[in-house]
Amino acid sequence: MARRGGSTKFYDLLNVTPTATPEEIKKAYRKAAIKNHPDKGGDPEKFKEISTAYDVLQDAEKREIYDTYGEDALKEGMGGGGGGNPFDIFESFFGGGGMGGGRGQRGPKKGEDVTHALQVTLKDLYKGLTKKLSLTRNVICPKCDGTGSKSGKPTTCRGCRGQGVKVVLRQLGPGMVQQMQMVCPDCGGSGQAVDPSDTCPVCRGDKVVQDKKVLEVRVEPGTEHGKKIVFRGEADEAPGTVPGDIIFVVQMKEHATMRRKGHDLYTELDIGLAEALAGVDLPITHLDGRVVQLKLPPGAVARPMTFYKVPDEGMPVPGSPFEKGSLFVRFNVLFPSTLDADAVAALEAALPPRPTPDSTYFEEAEECTLRDCNIEEELRAKLHQKRGSAMDEDDEDDGAGPGGQRVQCAQQ
Repeated sequence: MARRGGSTKFYDLLNVTPTATPEEIKKAYRKAAIKNHPDKGGDPEKFKEISTAYDVLQDAEKREIYDTYGEDALKEGMGGGGGGNPFDIFESFFGGGGMGGGRGQRGPKKGEDVTHALQVTLKDLYKGLTKKLSLTRNVICPKCDGTGSKSGKPTTCRGCRGQGVKVVLRQLGPGMVQQMQMVCPDCGGSGQAVDPSDTCPVCRGDKVVQDKKVLEVRVEPGTEHGKKIVFRGEADEAPGTVPGDIIFVVQMKEHATMRRKGHDLYTELDIGLAEALAGVDLPITHLDGRVVQLKLPPGAVARPMTFYKVPDEGMPVPGSPFEKGSLFVRFNVLFPSTLDADAVAALEAALPPRPTPDSTYFEEAEECTLRDCNIEEELRAKLHQKRGSAMDEDDEDDGAGPGGQRVQCAQQ
């Protein structure tokens, strides 16, 4: 029939020709509707137009009116075409299921998300990197378009009679039976089966085939540990579902000498006593290979266990290429084990004089570390000793010596 309407708008929306068969129109709508669904980031107006086009072209009577008289004839009421809810059309096509967006159970359900750990170093996060990762996933069989059959016409599953579930009885004991509902093992819950003689030669009735996908994962400089990088709709495909997302979670490996806290970096350096007193001038190799010269002002003494701030040498701030945190450096001063007499005399002359000694002094002082000295144990021993002395004064006939035991530090 000659087309007097002269419009190909609906065909163009589905990317098919005016001579397309019903199966070609159905296949084209499926792809276009999933791609442009609002819950997947599509344009709501475009989705509405695509659904309207399918509503008209899948109906033989509406299609004939559109081909003969154009879209205006449908709007004027000839054939009652084009005015349906696009989500109702979508639901009827896919057979229900939820897709969020506050519309209850409209649209197909979303498939499972797939999460992968992305192992990176602190250096990678400082400089940024791009990784190409090859993944294997399931995609709708291109031969049968996900029907599993050569004819494209799956039949009702005999096991569940199209319900997708089976009711089974489980014997719990004498006279006790439990009724359970389970997914039909014959059709996997779809309610449809494929005749063995009509099985698709490519997917062998599975409806999906495996395909390799290469994803380019971009890690921005300054990205933090635990950041999620999401590739929407790139997970496994399945008939009647919207593919889930592939999610990469950034996992940072510990660095040998540097630690990160937010946008700042922390490191420690060992220096000798002479450097601590006479001035620090040390090179630090940064994460990107640059050598940063760390200097303290003349006359400044490097104090142990104190952090010194180096501005703009920390981690980059994501989204701000010219902004960085700070680098904090703490000095561990390595003291000499002994000094000869000449060195002591030189230090006495160079350093401030010692304080005037008072009557307080230590007898038989021994070197110890905090690990060896248990302060609480010593206090308990002294308290016990005082109590023992008080008891001796009250009872001089028991012959006991002073109570308590002096705790000493282990000599190094």
